[in-house]
Amino acid sequence: MTHRIFLVLGAMLWLWQLSSACTTAIISGKATADGRPILWKHRDTRHTQNAIRYFSDGRYAYIGLVNAEDKSGNEVWAGVNSAGFAIMNSVAYNLKSPTDTTQLQDMEGEIMKRALQNCATLQDFEKLLDTLAKPLGVETNFGVIDAQGGAAYYETDNWSYRKLDVNDPSVAPFGFLVHSNFSFYGRPGEGHGYIRYRAAEQLLQKAVLENQLNERFILQQVSRELIHGLTGVNLWENLPDTSAQADYVCFRDFIPRHSSVSVFLVKGVQPGENPLHTMAWTILGFPLTSVAYPLWLSAGDHIPGILSDQGQAYAPLCHAALQLKKRCFPISAGSGRYYLNRTALINRQGTGILQHILQLESYIFQRSAAVNRELIQNGPDTKKIARFYWELDREIEKFYREKFKIALNGNESP
Repeated sequence: MTHRIFLVLGAMLWLWQLSSACTTAIISGKATADGRPILWKHRDTRHTQNAIRYFSDGRYAYIGLVNAEDKSGNEVWAGVNSAGFAIMNSVAYNLKSPTDTTQLQDMEGEIMKRALQNCATLQDFEKLLDTLAKPLGVETNFGVIDAQGGAAYYETDNWSYRKLDVNDPSVAPFGFLVHSNFSFYGRPGEGHGYIRYRAAEQLLQKAVLENQLNERFILQQVSRELIHGLTGVNLWENLPDTSAQADYVCFRDFIPRHSSVSVFLVKGVQPGENPLHTMAWTILGFPLTSVAYPLWLSAGDHIPGILSDQGQAYAPLCHAALQLKKRCFPISAGSGRYYLNRTALINRQGTGILQHILQLESYIFQRSAAVNRELIQNGPDTKKIARFYWELDREIEKFYREKFKIALNGNESP
């Protein structure tokens, strides 16, 4: 009986680890179309309710991606501060030494919060890692960019870290690095996410060669990639005619997965530019049923209403995306979460959820680019950004109400 209990507990731990998975990338300004670095995190976790918050509890103010239920704000899972310093992570499952018996774990969110509070450069972050008490309680790949052009991964365990400089051609010959749930300096062949890693790397490499690598490409084509990295199965091919009849397909090991809960992307500045021109984007909630939303550091404590939890247990946009996710995965029993009803998402008539969202995002990217040009030309303008947030909130609320019969006012129960 005891042996059986340990087997069950071991299986539960393994499943929990697999649910704490992310796909990430750091792109040097040398590889992007406009010369500005990009940091990207596609988040997978059991914490489905995500939100965006503003913090002013450190040397630098910052905005961050948080778990909505974390009312204390002790953990940040990706973010950017007023110095133009940005950080994110992906858990590594091959980095911790087999002889390391440290019980302290899951400290990544707290360390990233401290980094956002106190760091302006990669060197500041390295000093933080060097001086924090050991063991750190992590097994992770921290990704960092700063306003001086710095861009690097730090493969970090309880006692030490290895730096991978994305600006070094010998480390990143195409000007970018991808990490999923293994570390390059970890035990070979162990860890998770190799198929997702391969899919993301191929997409980014092609974009670099075609000089098309920008935030829109990553948000729309990488975080929404529906071509399998190993089998080559393309869910866009042989689409069903309508959404009238379910069309189930196996949906495992794509970049977006059933466990995907949000996306956070930071577009940095070129060296010498005002760090407040740093821009962020989020897809809050299940990425295939949510909408990309722009964020500016210069907006200060103005956070879009539909991205904020506002004292509730969820943010309205995240909640709406989760409601739509149920239409894509209507089978909840057994292994139902691994089977996507493709007709709900995409179909030949163009009436799928993702197809509608991509149309709306064309407007969002166009309007956001115009606002960003004005901000760079005329300087930070908090009122202008706050007004744009208000207008965009109304547009997205109308979209979900008219297309999907879902209200973003938070009246539905999460």
